[in-house]
Amino acid sequence: MSDPLPTVDLDIDLSSHELLRRAHVLDALGPDWDPVAALRGEEAAYELLYSGLSAEQQRVYDELVSAGVLPRRGGGDAAA
Repeated sequence: MSDPLPTVDLDIDLSSHELLRRAHVLDALGPDWDPVAALRGEEAAYELLYSGLSAEQQRVYDELVSAGVLPRRGGGDAAA
């Protein structure tokens, strides 16, 4: 049996790449992107997704919320 290959510590600083990536994302979103409106839209979609549940679906939803798998609806995550 041969000796295992030696391990080598390798550190790569990607912070400049991350800054460039973020700049490209913001550029792609454009100047009209409104993060507050986006959060409100997500909250509205979330409310719609979990509206009109049957009794069984509501029971499962409540269990998932209690277990911390899903956040409670109406948590006010989006700015008013």
